[in-house]
Amino acid sequence: MAKKKTDTGIEPSVKMDEAKKIKAAAKKPVAAKKTVEKAPATEKAAPAAKAKKKTAVPGAESAAPVVSALKNVEVYSRFTDFDIGLFKSGKHFKLYEKLGAHVIEFNGVTGTYFAVWAPNAHYVSVIGNFNGWNRGSHSLYVRWDGSGIWEGFIPNIGSGEVYKYFINSTNGEDLEKADPFALRWEVAPKTASIVVDTFYEWKDAAWMKDRYRHNGLNNPWSVYEMHMGSWARSPESPDEFLTYDQLAGKLVPYIKEMGFTHVEFMPIMEHPYYPSWGYQITGFYAASSRYGSPQQLMYLVEELHKAGIGVILDWVPSHFPGDAHGLYKFDGSHLYEHEDLRKGFHPDWKSYIFNYGRNEVRAFLISNALFWLDRYHVDGLRVDAVASMLYLDYSRNHGEWEPNIYGGNENLEAISFFKEFNEAVYLNFPDVQTIAEESTSFTGVSRPVYTGGLGFGMKWMMGWMHDSIKYFSNDPIHRKYHHNQITFSLIYAFTENFMLPYSHDEVVYGKGSMLGKMPGDEWQKFANLRLLYSYMFTHPGSKLLFMGAEFGQGKEWNFQQSLDWHLLEYPNHQGIKEVIKALNQLYKDEPALYEKSFEWNGFEWVDGGNANDSILIYNRKGNDIANELVIVLNMTPVTRTDFRVGVHSKGKWVEIFNSDAKKFWGSGFENPNPIKTETVTWHGREHSIKISVPPLAASIFKKEKIVPAKYELK
Repeated sequence: MAKKKTDTGIEPSVKMDEAKKIKAAAKKPVAAKKTVEKAPATEKAAPAAKAKKKTAVPGAESAAPVVSALKNVEVYSRFTDFDIGLFKSGKHFKLYEKLGAHVIEFNGVTGTYFAVWAPNAHYVSVIGNFNGWNRGSHSLYVRWDGSGIWEGFIPNIGSGEVYKYFINSTNGEDLEKADPFALRWEVAPKTASIVVDTFYEWKDAAWMKDRYRHNGLNNPWSVYEMHMGSWARSPESPDEFLTYDQLAGKLVPYIKEMGFTHVEFMPIMEHPYYPSWGYQITGFYAASSRYGSPQQLMYLVEELHKAGIGVILDWVPSHFPGDAHGLYKFDGSHLYEHEDLRKGFHPDWKSYIFNYGRNEVRAFLISNALFWLDRYHVDGLRVDAVASMLYLDYSRNHGEWEPNIYGGNENLEAISFFKEFNEAVYLNFPDVQTIAEESTSFTGVSRPVYTGGLGFGMKWMMGWMHDSIKYFSNDPIHRKYHHNQITFSLIYAFTENFMLPYSHDEVVYGKGSMLGKMPGDEWQKFANLRLLYSYMFTHPGSKLLFMGAEFGQGKEWNFQQSLDWHLLEYPNHQGIKEVIKALNQLYKDEPALYEKSFEWNGFEWVDGGNANDSILIYNRKGNDIANELVIVLNMTPVTRTDFRVGVHSKGKWVEIFNSDAKKFWGSGFENPNPIKTETVTWHGREHSIKISVPPLAASIFKKEKIVPAKYELK
C-alpha cells in the first residue's frame, strides 16, 4: 500500500528505512578527532509527558523514563503551533531560540536538541565526532506540519561538540552542511559548527539603562570604524590575531582617549575567506572564531559600554558566498537564495542574493538582526550594500534583469524587507540605530516607514564623501575652479539623516591613505588633512572615520597586518591624532554641532560664495542661540589679516579651535585674544569682527560668556 505523503513530499513521522540508512552510512567520511574548548550550558527540557504533548512527529514512541532506554535520537521539539504559524508567515523574529543546537536536559539526561529547516530534504541526520561522522546513526524527525523543519534530541552530547547536518535531498544530492543557526564555527579553513551557548553575566546595566541618551539622533555620533584582524597585532606574533578580550585591553582605553562616541566593527560574523574582510558570511549567528569565543566578544562589548562607548556592527543581508558547506543550495534547492539568477546572483561579488520574497528567509534575516542586538547588546547595525538590494538592475546590463510588476527597476521585495526589518528593530530595541550604506538618490532611506520611508535611523552621505575628497585632492591654487564641489552637499544635506563617512572603502585598491590623497609638500599634506577633518566635524551630520586615518597612516590599509602605530613617534602624525582628539571633544562639548545635525535650522551660510579666495564661512546652531558657532575654513595656504566676518550679535568672540595651532604641528597663526565686534554691516549682518585667517586651516569662534578653553593638546 502506498504511504501517505505530506505537501513537502516527505513521509511524516518516519525516518529513512534501514536499507537507505546502511547505504548512507557507507558513504560516511573518515574524520580525525577534533577537540574544542567546552563551555557549561544546560537548559531544562520539559518533562517527558509534556515533551510528548508537543512532539513534532505523531505516533512516535515517547521517551523512555530510564537513561539506558533512550534512543540515538529522541522525539522532541521546542516549537509550538504558534511558532510554526509565525515561521511560515515570516513573522518569527526570534528563530535563534528555536532552530539550531541547544543543550538541554531531557528525562534526566543532558544532550542537545537540533533543529534545521530543510523542506526539500528526503533525509537529515546529525554527523560529528560523537558518531564518527556516521550519516545513518542519528537521523532527525521531520515535522508533519509542512514547515520543512527537522528536529530531535540526541542524548549525552553537549557544549563543544563539533557537528554538521547530512542532507539527502529529494533530487538525490548528498550534502554536508554547517548549521545556519550555529553560535560558533571551527576556525577557517575548517567548516564545521560547534555546539555552544551565549550565556553571559552582563555587567553593563548602567549603559543599557541610559543608552537611549547616547544613541539619540540629537546627540553626538563620532564613530571609529575598524577591522578586527588588522587594527593591532602582537609585535611578538604579527601573524596571529588578538582575541576579543586581548583587544579590549588595548582598544577600549584608546577609543576613550580619542573621544569617539561609538566603535563600528566591520563584519565579525563567521566567514571562510579572510580577504573578504567579513563581507562574505557563512555563519550569520556566529562571532568569528578567529578572535575567540562568543563570551570573549561579549566581554569586549561590555568593556566598551562601561567606558561609555557604543558598539555598531556591520550587517550583511545582501548576499552570501557559494561555499559547499554554507547556505547555497542548502537542501539541494535554492532555499535561501533567489532561484532566478537575475535576482539571485551578484555579478560584482560572485555571490548569491537572498530571496527577500520568501517568508522563512525574511524571518531568518530579521531574527539575525535582533539576535545581535539581543544577545550581544550591540547599539546599532550598519547595513551593507543597501543600494545593491534596492535596484534590480544594480551592476547589470540591459537584458540581465527583469523589471518589477510596474515596469520599474526597484526591487519591491527588498524594499518591503527593509521596512519590516526596521520596524522590527525599533519596536524591540527603540534605543538603537540602523544605518544604511546607500549610495543612490533613493527617496526616504532614513525616513519613518509610516511616511513611506525605509525606516533607517541614518544613511551614509556617499556623495559628500566623494565630493570632499575630490575637492581636497586638487592643488589649492586650483580649488577656486571647483568651489561647487565643496558647497554642493548643503543643497541636499537635510533630505536624509546623513552620516559623514571616511570609510575603509576610501583607503584600499590603490586609492591611497587619507593623508596620501592630500596635495602639496609634507607640511601642506598634514595641514590639508587637519583642515579636511575640521570641515567634517563642523559639517551637519554624524561622523565616521576609519582606523589609521586618525593619526595620518601613510600607506593605504592592508588587512594582512597591523596599523603603522610607530608613526606616532613623529610629531606630524601625533599632531593629526591630537587634532582628532580635540575635534571629538569640541563636537561633544558644543551643542550647536549636534543638536540639530539633521535640521535646516542648524546651519546657516555666512559666505559660501567666496570661490576666488577659497574661503567658507558658516554658522552652526543648536537649541540655544547663545551656543551659535562661526566656522571659517581657509582652503589655501595664503594667510590673511584683518579679515572681516559678519556676526549676528555684538560682544566679544573667542577663537575656541584653530587647526593651525603649533601643538597640532601647525604654524601657530592664531587669534589668541577675544575679538570685540564692530558696528560694521558685513555678510548681511549688523555686526562684524576682524580676524586673522590661518593657512590651510579651520578657525572656530564662539561668543564669550565665560572664556572657553581652547581645544588643543594640553
